[in-house]
Amino acid sequence: MIRRPPRSTLFPYTTLFRSCLLVGVPGLAKTLLVRTLAQALSLDFNRIQFTPDLMPADITGTDLIQEDRATGERSFRFMPGPVFANVVLADEINRTPPKTQAALLEAMQEQQVTASGNRHALPQPFIVLATQNPIEQEGTYPLPEAQIDRFMLKIIITYPSVSEERIILDVVETIDQSIQVNQVVQVDDIIRARQVVNTIYMDEKVKDYIVSLVYATRDPKTYGLDLKPYIQNGASPRATINLKTASKSLAFLQGRGYVTPEDVKSIAMDVLRHRVRITYEAEAESLTSDDIVQKVLDTIPVP
Repeated sequence: MIRRPPRSTLFPYTTLFRSCLLVGVPGLAKTLLVRTLAQALSLDFNRIQFTPDLMPADITGTDLIQEDRATGERSFRFMPGPVFANVVLADEINRTPPKTQAALLEAMQEQQVTASGNRHALPQPFIVLATQNPIEQEGTYPLPEAQIDRFMLKIIITYPSVSEERIILDVVETIDQSIQVNQVVQVDDIIRARQVVNTIYMDEKVKDYIVSLVYATRDPKTYGLDLKPYIQNGASPRATINLKTASKSLAFLQGRGYVTPEDVKSIAMDVLRHRVRITYEAEAESLTSDDIVQKVLDTIPVP
């Protein structure tokens, strides 16, 4: 059994990187969660509702003709889209066609938007949190593998426990009232925290452990795993880099200046589950990517 970081740790943790995919059924307050997180961290927040008729320019912005009333001269002026915010919620990202989904690719990877040959830097820190509904497939467009790989984590949002739902029942009476969210950090604190994360120590054996976990999803036979018929594609090198960063971030939040193998193991599922593509044979045997990753984690020896 893998000890997973509590959700209260995972969500502040999202400020230390740039992208996260949240998957859960409707009604679990994913949007409220992201908005509250942005308010608590003093970050600008924009929500984009992805729909089939959404265009790329509706996300990134567009050039408009502007006339100088004094001279009569006309020029193009860039009008930024909703992607220009510290925290961008891509709500139901799989409800829009691939060409619109791809509008986020440059923003997520390069931290910029290109329009009419001009590059426009995004505000820092820049974080994309996208949501997906796992049970409704009608009218949806699966995310391309190239875009899925750019999400550092894929976090599964589950139903609340009995005690948590009882609290929700009591709190819902105040839902129409203004809820005051206290700001706990400032933007400069987040940027400095990212810099500190880069200095967290990672032993060579822990680095080897990360490489072994990722490589086992590509060539499981080398590690004594009979999983080749179930894996269509293993995790990319981006998974290796992200697993390193995620482990360092987790150690930082726990107040340590070094990474332990347990840090790697506890966060590996969220880093790898969306990067391991399974075969039809795996689906026929009711296996998921989580099952594959779990077997890898159970097999690869911890240093």
